[in-house]
Amino acid sequence: MGIWFIVPAVVAAFCAVILGLILRAVGGRTSRKRAVGFFHPYTNDGGGGERVLWCAVRAIQEEIPDLDCLVYTGDHDATPQSLAARAVDRFGVTLLSPVKVVHLYKRKWIEETTYPHFTMIGQSLGSMYLAWEALCKFTPLYYFDTSGYAFTYPLARLFGCKVICYTHYPTISTDMLSRVSQRHLMYNNDASIAKSVWLSRCKMIYYTFFSWLYGIVGSCTHLAMVNSSWTKSHIEKLWGVSDCIKRVYPPCDTSGLQVLPLKRPAEIPVIISVAQFRPEKAHGLQLEAFSVAVKRLDSSLPKPRLQFVGSCRNKSDEERLQMLKDKAIELNVNEQVEFHKNVTYRSVTLDLH
Repeated sequence: MGIWFIVPAVVAAFCAVILGLILRAVGGRTSRKRAVGFFHPYTNDGGGGERVLWCAVRAIQEEIPDLDCLVYTGDHDATPQSLAARAVDRFGVTLLSPVKVVHLYKRKWIEETTYPHFTMIGQSLGSMYLAWEALCKFTPLYYFDTSGYAFTYPLARLFGCKVICYTHYPTISTDMLSRVSQRHLMYNNDASIAKSVWLSRCKMIYYTFFSWLYGIVGSCTHLAMVNSSWTKSHIEKLWGVSDCIKRVYPPCDTSGLQVLPLKRPAEIPVIISVAQFRPEKAHGLQLEAFSVAVKRLDSSLPKPRLQFVGSCRNKSDEERLQMLKDKAIELNVNEQVEFHKNVTYRSVTLDLH
């Protein structure tokens, strides 16, 4: 029964937030600055999204040098100098000049731990509150979202900004709906729901309602860049603005790999997995596959090593990393598995050499 009270409540809350922000947003239109404001609340996430951020900043600095670049971040220790240094150390991206920084203090409203239930809608509405703080502090001419917070787009438009986004993957997709419908157990569908027909149907209603909202807010963008044809097809279907969606593949730096020798001396084989320690990366499944492969190897052959290289954004990622270490012990492969957290770009390329 709870779902029938929650859905109308969410609709009312959504409308209240929109109406409550309109008057404030209108005032922001007159104070727009000739700048690009990058909405990236976690500038220490260390993943592909952060690399996109710094590559986008560098591209704008090269092509339109008279356009200021600023970053909205919830990392309170971030400074223009520290972020420029981080772009070089972590991603090998050298900025032409340090970016301006706007510190945000309401980031807790987009953290998953704030919403034990109905996490997607909670984080989405929370992102509007965080974007409101950002745009009230500084209203740029261009609002550039590099983290996938689509619910901030209508708010940015109300502030008079041109909205640009880079979407790595949709917040919700038909694949997610399919998993819930077929009651598959995954990171976004826990066992208690997957085992219950009634709970699965309720979650389908919730997901369908959320995908409808997601389509409305996503359609508010002026230009959407996506990282793959898969993402492009989903975003076109959900947002319905195919004319302004462009496929731009992620800026993966291969220069360090190109100088590696093709022939190497025989040694213990090493498998390197590079990804943030977040649930959708399926590190646990990788561990299980590695364990099965090692057991099937001829005993006379040297055992390979598996190296996980990634970053932790928050406490949840830290806990997930510890669980992976425990799982490696449980699978009896801990001597062949290594975990490298928050390593620099330089360290990764040196290890590969």
